[in-house]
Amino acid sequence: MVRRPDSAPRPLALALAWPRSVAAYVFLSLFVLGVGPPALLAVACGARPSLLIALGLFAVRICRRMLGLRYQVSGIEHVNGNRPTVYCINHESNVDVLVFDVLYRKCPRLKGLYKAEMDRLPVLGRVLAAVDFIAVDRGNRDQTAGAIERAIDRLREGDSFVLAPEGTRSLSGELLPFKRGAFVMAIGAQVPVVPIGIAGGRDAMARGSAVVRAAVLRMQIGAPVETAGMTGDDCGRLTEIVRSRIEALRRTPDVPDRKV
Repeated sequence: MVRRPDSAPRPLALALAWPRSVAAYVFLSLFVLGVGPPALLAVACGARPSLLIALGLFAVRICRRMLGLRYQVSGIEHVNGNRPTVYCINHESNVDVLVFDVLYRKCPRLKGLYKAEMDRLPVLGRVLAAVDFIAVDRGNRDQTAGAIERAIDRLREGDSFVLAPEGTRSLSGELLPFKRGAFVMAIGAQVPVVPIGIAGGRDAMARGSAVVRAAVLRMQIGAPVETAGMTGDDCGRLTEIVRSRIEALRRTPDVPDRKV
């Protein structure tokens, strides 16, 4: 039987996927409901919002191990926690958000944008707002423009952001057209864009599936693309440069710096 590198045999992976997934969902739900409210109260009483991120990443790391997900990371030297940056990833699967864990270790001022409808979730929505993530209502142009302006201000103040310019997960695995919001942010704040290519996400969790299979996510972090001196007229060119680099990064076999 031919096996894919770093993957369990398919029958075994399928047999383990359902119970692992159910266990991880139950653990995460109980963690959010049990730990979220007292942690939010602690922040309201003066604790640092970073407490919420630390607790969230703790839960994510436990779930990752329960699910049999691992990382291969190369190019980590391109993550500079002392320089505001826009990190752009391709988006194959919901598990792509695990890149936040990798980046946050070197960039503790890392933030993100999230769908405004998540504000309806009683605990998670409040957590995202408390840690200064920015909600985006993609059906409201004025709100979206305002969110991008707030993100530009935050970049100027020293925060970094990680975004998926495709805006949604790819069904085919092919890279979708990029939306320009991330690049408007980078040019507006005159900060670099770091491209990140992720492969293996679809092996772990296909779009429309609730099951997470054991897999290795290969994350290749590219060199920063500088935006100093660029204007709004350069947004299309910057978008194409970053998209082409992510395309190359996600398809090029990597030599991992580490596997965790």
